[in-house]
Amino acid sequence: MLSELLILLVSHVSLVAVAQDVSFIYNGFKSSADLSLDGVASFTSSGLLMLTNETKQEKGHAFYPKPVTFKTSSNSSAFSFSTSFVFGIVSEYPKLAAHGLAFVIAPTRRLPGSSASQYLGLFNETNNGKVTNHVFAVELDTSRWPEFNDINDNHVGFDINGLSSVKSTPAGYYADHGGKFTNLSLISGKPMQVWVDYDGKRKQINATLAPIHVDKPTTPLLSLGHDLSPILSDTSYLGFSSATGAVETSHCILGWSFKMNGQAQALEISQLPKLPRFGPKKAPELITIGIPVISVILVIVAASGVVYFIRWKRKFAEEVEDWELDYGPHRFKYRDLYIATKGFREKELIGVGGFGRVYKGVLAKSKVEIAVKRVSHESRQGMQEFVAEIVSIGRLRHRNLVSLLGYCRRKGELLLVYDYMPNGSLDKYLHDQPKTTLTWNQRFRVIKGVASGLLYLHEEWEQVVIHRDVKPSNVLIDGELNGRLGDFGLARLYSHGTDPQTTRIAGTLGYLAPEQARSGKATTSTDVYAFGAFLLEVACGRRPVAANQDTILVDWVFSHWLSGALLDAKDPNLGTDYVAEEVELVLKLGLVCSHLDPEGRPSMRQVAQILEGYLPLPEISSFDISASGLTFKNRQGFSDFVLSYPFSTDKAFSYTSSIADSQLSGETKEVPRNTQKSEIDRLVVKQEPQSASQ
Repeated sequence: MLSELLILLVSHVSLVAVAQDVSFIYNGFKSSADLSLDGVASFTSSGLLMLTNETKQEKGHAFYPKPVTFKTSSNSSAFSFSTSFVFGIVSEYPKLAAHGLAFVIAPTRRLPGSSASQYLGLFNETNNGKVTNHVFAVELDTSRWPEFNDINDNHVGFDINGLSSVKSTPAGYYADHGGKFTNLSLISGKPMQVWVDYDGKRKQINATLAPIHVDKPTTPLLSLGHDLSPILSDTSYLGFSSATGAVETSHCILGWSFKMNGQAQALEISQLPKLPRFGPKKAPELITIGIPVISVILVIVAASGVVYFIRWKRKFAEEVEDWELDYGPHRFKYRDLYIATKGFREKELIGVGGFGRVYKGVLAKSKVEIAVKRVSHESRQGMQEFVAEIVSIGRLRHRNLVSLLGYCRRKGELLLVYDYMPNGSLDKYLHDQPKTTLTWNQRFRVIKGVASGLLYLHEEWEQVVIHRDVKPSNVLIDGELNGRLGDFGLARLYSHGTDPQTTRIAGTLGYLAPEQARSGKATTSTDVYAFGAFLLEVACGRRPVAANQDTILVDWVFSHWLSGALLDAKDPNLGTDYVAEEVELVLKLGLVCSHLDPEGRPSMRQVAQILEGYLPLPEISSFDISASGLTFKNRQGFSDFVLSYPFSTDKAFSYTSSIADSQLSGETKEVPRNTQKSEIDRLVVKQEPQSASQ
């Protein structure tokens, strides 16, 4: 018995000793450094640890190869630890980066199943936030993602088992003299040092950030009282994780030190390698030639150069006014776009729409794939305001919006530069005998994605952005079959460029709300109306208004609902592989969004809540039928109707086909009064109040 106790005591002491003995320092990384790498992580000849390189949608991990004991048993407290590292983020664009990096403690080295982009190579959409992850990370995040409640696109945060930080703060440091806070840009391309300290007795986590030439500030940037004992596994691995998205970015570690139960050894700053410049260009090598030959060649080249320059200047002439100098990073050179699209040749044409022709291109220097939209705009009126809006919209970042990278002006033409979406627009998957048919699950995912993007435009960005032209041809499909809304705000071009004494309605027949067709004024409610037509089109595989259709789509769907065969309106290409409840939800919601009265339509927040199942869909009831369409029996709006039913969202809806009919034929559709009453008596459905828990 005594011997067994001695063995247990020795084992315990040895475990503590192992934990106390873990200490290492890397003043630069040689190719033989004993770190475990995966993804695109690598060492450079100069001694840099490159977590990511100049590639898109990639991730990289670098872990200390041996497991580290953080506590003696599952019920014991985690040991104190201290770490320090120097990092640098070098982006293709000085003010735009593709996500960030994180110091991480995890049960495994390779983080299997983790995703790139906003997940930083740590988690994926299925395991993010799960308590079984046993992951602690300090994120240095350079993108703002509303789904993770990010405070901005330049912050430091503590992450526990997920990317919604427990606590975060803008990147910067507190000076020791006076305590003044100084902001730091994580994507400045300059090296910075981070210190992370955990006090196992006080259960306190501190993170400190400073430029490389500044000593460790006395005041931490971020402090959190939190016990890591239940979070960390008995033995875990520690290291770094990073990921890129649509912008080519290099995430580098220059040096790293760590110590368990003590203060990490200070790094030798002078010994650390230098950060690279993005895409360094090699100077052309000169070939030694005889001086006479060189002289002749120089004369010929000079003469040819003058002629070429004159022709080049004429060919690539573009307008640049003084006020545009403030938008420098967002302005592309026409020459670069001309080369990227191979002279805007027809082979590179990928689309033609109401706003212009769209070409695929590849930027010569960065190799980034882009889409260039050429928009005719002869009028100079309002151009400065419109370009200001383009630059503002270019700051929008959402997973369901097509990123607007910048613009170029030349003569009577405006060129807009977007991220390239490889799978084209949604309409080619719905109409004209598509080669590929989207499944219902894929369509429903696109629908929810577009709803999320519109909600972001309407309510979640710093300004309200009205799309004005929601339709499948403006929804692009990315490489992962996510729906991304494009051309948001572009319809403002018409209001800036037309004669102020005339009115030109921006939009597409079949998606225009009745009040927009009358007044020409667009609102968030008119976007909801267009989204309703979009819902019906995606579910039915039919255009809202088309020459080969006998009726307007919204009329056609409603007639199926009246006959009790709503599901017969679905796209026959779906076959039998669909979820009936979801199809019925989308069809009914499309009718609800097509209400004649703007007050009767839901907001995009309510639409998104209904699609996600957080808000029940109202039963189609309590309505009147008249020659002008369907309306509420009373004058309540959608929100008022919701408030009147605390446990049920039964409400009336309306839509009108008479507006669309009149646009096409000038006729008014009449409904017999006796038919109205019989249909109302047959279709009104009473719903019992739901419990508060539901």
